[in-house]
Amino acid sequence: MNSASNPVKANKNFERKKMLRIGLVCPYSLTIPGGVQSQVLGLARELRRMGHEARVLGPCDGPPPEPFVTPLGNSLPTAANGSTAPLAPDPSAALRTIRAINDEAFDVLHLHEPIAPGPTMTALMLRLAPMIGTFHAAGDIAWYGRINKGVNWLANHLDVRVAVSPQAQELANRYLGGEYEILFNGIENELYARPNISRSAEKIVFFCGRYEPRKGLAELLEAFAKLSDDVKLWIASDGDGISLLKQKYAHDGRISWLGRITDEDKIVRLAQCSVFCAPSLHSESFGIVVLESMASGTPVVASSLEGYRNVGTHDVNAWLVEPGDIAELAEGLTRVLADKKLAQKLSDGGLIRASELSMSRLAKIYIEMYYAVLEREQLSPDHHPKSRIVRLYSDRVLRKNPQV
Repeated sequence: MNSASNPVKANKNFERKKMLRIGLVCPYSLTIPGGVQSQVLGLARELRRMGHEARVLGPCDGPPPEPFVTPLGNSLPTAANGSTAPLAPDPSAALRTIRAINDEAFDVLHLHEPIAPGPTMTALMLRLAPMIGTFHAAGDIAWYGRINKGVNWLANHLDVRVAVSPQAQELANRYLGGEYEILFNGIENELYARPNISRSAEKIVFFCGRYEPRKGLAELLEAFAKLSDDVKLWIASDGDGISLLKQKYAHDGRISWLGRITDEDKIVRLAQCSVFCAPSLHSESFGIVVLESMASGTPVVASSLEGYRNVGTHDVNAWLVEPGDIAELAEGLTRVLADKKLAQKLSDGGLIRASELSMSRLAKIYIEMYYAVLEREQLSPDHHPKSRIVRLYSDRVLRKNPQV
């Protein structure tokens, strides 16, 4: 890739000390917990700490979670990757997106999941500012299957394409082509360091995540049944179908069914539990939940999926087992719970890994990308010729819908 085609390597005429107005667009409801949502909000917080004016645009099913969030309406449950994604593909959300981007006059837009139906796709179509796109998804994503050569040109509106893992890169490249920078997901380490919270003297396994069969909760419960009677299990999860598991294991008083919990409660429980378990079966792009546990100093037992191996290394900072292997999962949990030296080694290794993948480091890399695309825009403002047409279209839409 040469400097002419790669804006990350553009020459450095742009004023690098300029504080930027950055719009981060999220397709998923920001009031519903999720990996992409946490990345977008965390990145915005870090950018603001650096002095930049970062705002997040996205659907919200309730009050915005942060004062720098611009809500774009409610979400609609949409099937994606074996689960239900809280997207906002309706016309009213699109109009609010256009209005917000026009009003804010951002220097640069950062689209997360650029081709997801809703606000990011709207922003991608109009290209009202220079754009970076970060691709998070891996696995079987419905909207990728709907892409054809008639619309994949939209990805050319992106000045830089970023994938959070090789698996995310493979999926995006398969349907969109193009070249991608691979960048890690970041972790706000300071949020997870809780020195004033003591780890419980009890043996506690913690599972946290929306209930979906691919997350492996049923397999974890089977493995847990093999553990000693002095081990407890916290399950922070809800979703369609989980009631059947509750009924099946209602007799086991060692299990606490917590339902959906807040991020703060999750962080506190990570600091208290003995081990965090991520037993997913497939389709994990990047192990952000594993990274959160590492930042908490909590030993991790997880499936040896490619997405989790992007974060963890077996017997260094995580204990990885074959996905879906009940006996191996039970053995791994037993070993980490019983062997204090092993647990401490995994904890120490996890803290090191979390420091390597910090949100502050990630934000600094993205800032360099933002400056680079602005340099290119300054040098060649018409390198996206279609953008002039769609800007005229967006102005006409807003004139016809002044109430949005």
